[in-house]
Amino acid sequence: MFNTPLPTVNELPSTRQLVRSTVIALLTAVGLLVTVVMPAEYAVDPTGVGRALGLTQMGELKITLAQEALADTTPSQPAAPERQVAQVQPAAKPVTQPVMTPDPALKTNQMTVTLKPGEGTEIKLEMLKNKTVSYEWTTAGGPVNYDTHGEPYNGEKGYFHSYTKGKQVNGDKGEFTAIFDGTHGWFWRNRSNNDVTISLKTTGDYLSVKQ
Repeated sequence: MFNTPLPTVNELPSTRQLVRSTVIALLTAVGLLVTVVMPAEYAVDPTGVGRALGLTQMGELKITLAQEALADTTPSQPAAPERQVAQVQPAAKPVTQPVMTPDPALKTNQMTVTLKPGEGTEIKLEMLKNKTVSYEWTTAGGPVNYDTHGEPYNGEKGYFHSYTKGKQVNGDKGEFTAIFDGTHGWFWRNRSNNDVTISLKTTGDYLSVKQ
């Protein structure tokens, strides 16, 4: 075991070769970080290679699942009881009702989406701050979990504002006002063993629909 000859000076790698090998290794690591790790883990794809390989979609799904898990674990705040105040109502006077005309700035859309067991999806509206939308959605085939929330443009990774949420419900209706410029809408998850079809109708002041 002690008879192995030591390598000669000529057989050892030179300093230039070692530096070159180190640079190649660093470039390879950086390349893998930008094209594989960042798209797959954080949905950050500066080169576009991650989306072409399907890795960016994987990162987006991870972020969506993390948001749903956070929404499921956050306890809902009980509504404060309203204080009843007796008021004397004045006698009603006949009033001429004005003719209501539709606001041309408002948009109306009707959409449907079908979720397989365990599947989740989103429908978002691009809205500006202080704009309002009314909505109603129902399910056919079973109940779903949902989270109505918004995400600001250029916001911090993973940040979102939840307007309302629920578990195992067959529908919801109401309205919300955007608290910032960004995308606002709904995330649904089918936790049943059957296909569930969701029908959504929206009316309000929004720029576009992302489905």
